[in-house]
Amino acid sequence: MGIFGRKNNSPESTVTTATAAPVNPDLAALTGEYTIDPAHSTLGFVARHAMVTNVKGKFTDFTGALHLDGTDPGASTASIDVTMDSIDTGSPDRDGHLKSSDFFKTDEFPTMTFRSTKAEALGGDDYRITGDLTILGVTRPLTIDLEFNGAAKDPFGNERVGFEGKAEILRSEWGLTWNAALETGGVLVSDKIKLNFDISAIRQA
Repeated sequence: MGIFGRKNNSPESTVTTATAAPVNPDLAALTGEYTIDPAHSTLGFVARHAMVTNVKGKFTDFTGALHLDGTDPGASTASIDVTMDSIDTGSPDRDGHLKSSDFFKTDEFPTMTFRSTKAEALGGDDYRITGDLTILGVTRPLTIDLEFNGAAKDPFGNERVGFEGKAEILRSEWGLTWNAALETGGVLVSDKIKLNFDISAIRQA
């Protein structure tokens, strides 16, 4: 069962049950404030290049916080701040281009942010979080599908929770419109960008 529990939508439960289902004690025990651990987390992306291959990248400098509520899923929240200069695609020249005025304009817009506005249980270990993603000063909604990977105490006494997530965006909706036409048709960089997340967060004392 996921951290946000499983909904019972059967007709029988609607007729015979007047109150909410009891909360799983293990999930309720996870309620609290958490800090994302960047050393054990990844904020990654994938873009189609020249219509033939995928280029992967990530951001290496970011901070984030989670409020998890095992008894009231809708009260859970997430926030992330990403340093855009930390972009890493494995190519210094390409990273420099991405930081330039053609793309992220990191001198003018040094930070990308996400602030959640809604959390939903989808059943099992799956849930969905919706929020506001701001890039280049443009704020638009982003929906992320997440899987709860569990909770554990590490050898140093830290209480951790883990999540995997994915989403897709059209970069043009945030003003990221630079491109180059190919002689064979198509463009150099895809508009659609796939986002992927591996998050490890530590419970605050």
